[in-house]
Amino acid sequence: MFKRHNQLLTALRVALDLLIVGGAFWGGWGLRFGSPRTWPYTELPALRETFLVGVLAAFIWPFTFNAVGLYRPQRQKTPLDEMFSVFKASLIAGLLLVALTYFIGEQRFSRGMLSMFTSLAFLGVSLERVFFKELLQELRRRGYNQRFILVLGAGRLARQVLEQVDLHKELGLTAVGCLSVTQQRVGTSVAGVEVIGTVRDLQKVLRDRVVDQVLVALPSRSMHHLSRVMDVCADTTVDVKLVPDVYQYATLFGGLEEFGGLPIVNLQSTGVLGINAVAKRIFDLIFSTLFLVALSPLLAALALLVKASSPGPALYRQERVGLDGKPFRMIKFRTMREGAEAKGPQFASDKDTRTTPLGAFLRRTSLDELPQLWNVLQGDMSLVGPRPERPIFIDQFRRRIPRYQLRHMVKAGMTGWAQIHGLRGNTSIQMRVEYDLYYIEHWSLLLDLRILARTVAFGFLSRNAY
Repeated sequence: MFKRHNQLLTALRVALDLLIVGGAFWGGWGLRFGSPRTWPYTELPALRETFLVGVLAAFIWPFTFNAVGLYRPQRQKTPLDEMFSVFKASLIAGLLLVALTYFIGEQRFSRGMLSMFTSLAFLGVSLERVFFKELLQELRRRGYNQRFILVLGAGRLARQVLEQVDLHKELGLTAVGCLSVTQQRVGTSVAGVEVIGTVRDLQKVLRDRVVDQVLVALPSRSMHHLSRVMDVCADTTVDVKLVPDVYQYATLFGGLEEFGGLPIVNLQSTGVLGINAVAKRIFDLIFSTLFLVALSPLLAALALLVKASSPGPALYRQERVGLDGKPFRMIKFRTMREGAEAKGPQFASDKDTRTTPLGAFLRRTSLDELPQLWNVLQGDMSLVGPRPERPIFIDQFRRRIPRYQLRHMVKAGMTGWAQIHGLRGNTSIQMRVEYDLYYIEHWSLLLDLRILARTVAFGFLSRNAY
């Protein structure tokens, strides 16, 4: 039943795409040749030539969309993912059309018109796909267009799968039951779904019930059943997906990769890399330069005040640990009296006697952190990231807090996800680590902008800053 529905939806998608591509072709032609005063031309393309190019476009676009995978089920993809796929397919189709039109007619077909057509096709199809996805998701929430899944397993992993199915109703997945490894679990339930038999009953369940997809969520110790499961499923038309139990060991950026055609499960990987690292560095350079220029009068005034308020230098350099666990010298306005750490390093506390009156004010307002803009400009730090800590404290934390060292997979930041949620000063280090790792896994320039905006608006004053 699902496969018939899917074929109908695919046919509808192709028809809508063709309508939009046809409209975009007409729109591109009108923009290029509809106003001779705005965009002059020597002569209009021949009607026969225009018709041939239009027919060619009507073949190329669906063909390219299909090659990119835009007509496969896209339930798990976000609208942004789908728009990127449409962009990629439109760019390929546009270049292919330009190359093929070189051989049509005595003269080259208008490249300006083809560029406008490609842009309009991308915009039109993207909007149609986003609307179509939102409509389908709403229908699935109401119980239409469902895929019926059978979960193999009745333990922790199966529970996690079923909880996600219940949480994301927009995916349109309905669990028909679970099959456990042992007979003892039959008749019980997992996350509200009944255990209707054991793995040995798989063939009978697939024959007697409507099942579109089998989700294998067996613990690693029970994976010897997988061979028989695949033998049974190979005699049917159901989809089979495996939820690997090894993800319980994943720490950061867990996922699937390919190595020479061999699938590899990635349990831990480096943070922001490649073009993302370049984009983040450019972001830091632009904003740190702007902030330094804009705040230079304030920085100069604060330096004079610190120098005049107590003996000692205006700036204080302290060793901290940053990217890849390497130390660097972080710059701050001095907030403590000289010789404050004669008895060794210790955490600052509320009403700390080592702090000068001006220093207490600078800490409460976080103005003492502003010189770190120079660290950002030099590349030792980023505007946004986990706050750097001193080596002596890191040695303590990494022994008692799991995954603490993973914070050093990205550059340390002046502000971060943990800080804008009030995790500063004498607050839970464990919670800070969790927030920092969330930031690393979900990093984007938009998230950095959000954190910066909240820091500027609300983050300078904190009851936990001292």
